[in-house]
Amino acid sequence: MKIINADEFNSFWKKEETAAYTDVTSSIMKIIASVRERGDSAVKEWAAKFDRSSPDRLEVPAEKMKAAYDQLKKDDPALVSALETARKNISAFAEKQREQFSDFETEIAPGIFTGQKVIPVNRAAVYVPGGRFPLISSVLMGVIPALAAGVKDILVASPPLEDGFPDKRIMAAAFISGAHRCFAIGGAQAVAALALGTETVPQADLIVGPGNKYVAGAKRVLYGEVGIDFVAGPTDVLIISDGSESSSPEEAASLAARDMLAQAEHDPDARARILVSTRGLAELIEAALEKQLQTLPTSSVARASLGAGGLIVIYNNIDEAVRIANIIAPEHLELQVQDADKYISGLRNFGSLFIGIRAVEALGDYSAGINHTLPTSGSARFTGGLSVRHFLKTPTTLRCTQGPGLDEALTAAECIALAEGLAGHAASAASRKNM
Repeated sequence: MKIINADEFNSFWKKEETAAYTDVTSSIMKIIASVRERGDSAVKEWAAKFDRSSPDRLEVPAEKMKAAYDQLKKDDPALVSALETARKNISAFAEKQREQFSDFETEIAPGIFTGQKVIPVNRAAVYVPGGRFPLISSVLMGVIPALAAGVKDILVASPPLEDGFPDKRIMAAAFISGAHRCFAIGGAQAVAALALGTETVPQADLIVGPGNKYVAGAKRVLYGEVGIDFVAGPTDVLIISDGSESSSPEEAASLAARDMLAQAEHDPDARARILVSTRGLAELIEAALEKQLQTLPTSSVARASLGAGGLIVIYNNIDEAVRIANIIAPEHLELQVQDADKYISGLRNFGSLFIGIRAVEALGDYSAGINHTLPTSGSARFTGGLSVRHFLKTPTTLRCTQGPGLDEALTAAECIALAEGLAGHAASAASRKNM
């Protein structure tokens, strides 16, 4: 864990962000090529190599999803109740998002009517990791916005366990969320199968959801043949704390440390960072982290994460904190400060913003309704998180009638076409004059 002053940040950040990751592109290309050529048989061969089993049947029967739900309801009713609460909130938020997209047509000039259609993709696939930490919640986060968008065919794909099926909790979550079909496939071979289609796996129009570097790499390579949400890297959080929202500096430090560890426990590559207003608060947080690591079951992973990329930056004023936050462009940004609005007005780059000490990031991960599939590695500079909009297309329409606006636009089109040397375009536009 490093503690630095804000004036050291620029030189430090340049070094931090140039760290190279292992290149897995050549392996991914081999997997994709084999699935493209041999379909199901290649998927099963790669499953035998990388997954816990290679199932004879890649698609999970619908009754198996229902049985997984029924069993989970008996074995762990509290989890089922929690998932249903999350479904309710995620659905409410997704439906509100859907309301923001609508068809329209407007006459922008006399005789020229421009419009937009909002059309859901036909088939979407939600990838759900099933490794060390099976991301049960990612099922809901992917499926429910797709349903709200109006997608007709929603697939869930997750790696098979020893019995040839995905984790039973993932299958139960697929049932709860309303997924239409489920497949026991994982890794880059799953992305390839969904993007290209095989004898068993239907070709998807869009693939969303988190995954390891092989899944992310396959999405990157296959983008263009299939739509994707975005390429996700290691998860990260940035907290801004001035210690004022808690009853004491010690409590503020303890809560901030808990939120940092919640992120760090994901992965040794996860990044937990915090901006603080005083060196005293920085030292309290450092001590709280060490104390909490002593009893955290995932301490080995969290300690590795903090050692590799944990960071405490001491800022001098709000403008400085906002500037650094916008440079980092975090996946999750927590404001544990007094007068949060003074920060919010300048903050532009974040995946999700958590305002106030009660708005713990874990709520966003699971049950408050907002989506947890968010831009990482600074990509919040140019995109937001997974939402209903990813499952919608917005093609445009043009309708024309006689009018001075049409005559003016046709003349302009002819002129621009001739300037570009495209005589056919010019003639095509000119032929519509005086019609």
